[in-house]
Amino acid sequence: METKQLYLRVNGHTLTVDLRDNSSVHALVDELKSGDIIVAMKDYARFEKFGELPRSFPRNDERITTEAGDVILSEGNLLVIYYDRNSWNFTRLGKIRGLSQAELKKILGAGDVSVTVSLTPEN
Repeated sequence: METKQLYLRVNGHTLTVDLRDNSSVHALVDELKSGDIIVAMKDYARFEKFGELPRSFPRNDERITTEAGDVILSEGNLLVIYYDRNSWNFTRLGKIRGLSQAELKKILGAGDVSVTVSLTPEN
């Protein structure tokens, strides 16, 4: 796989996501080659932020338990950033590099947030 990272820009921070190698990631990277995706994300149950992607992507679901920093595709069209644990059938997209759970929670904040998904670290 050519592209090994993508970037999430949120609340003035740029987060590096180390990508998995699966068909979901390949399709998302192909979509991002046309431009950034802005995702309006809502907080759910104080352990994740989720938002709708512009289209559905291939699913590679498996039963997993998430950890803080996991970036997940749920239901084929939802981007989810976890900052705590959850178990369900999900597709792993990648993992945010180098942040503790507390740091990630602080960056994401308590409420809804806008996240720019990009192949480049800067605008």
